[in-house]
Amino acid sequence: MQPGNPRLRGFVQHLTGYFAIMVALVAINLLTTPDLPWFVWPLVAWMAPLAVHAAYAMHLFGKPRE
Repeated sequence: MQPGNPRLRGFVQHLTGYFAIMVALVAINLLTTPDLPWFVWPLVAWMAPLAVHAAYAMHLFGKPRE
């Protein structure tokens, strides 16, 4: 894969957003209701679209457009 690949660039942006939001959600959860770890639900739920996006970025869904 070349560095200027738009699929890879989009995936890296998605992954960066995922980690930023998850860090914020964990912090909010631990500050508000530390006895109830509700942050796990969005963490797990967002992994499926992230995995699909990773597969798309790796060109597992057909040939890339040139």
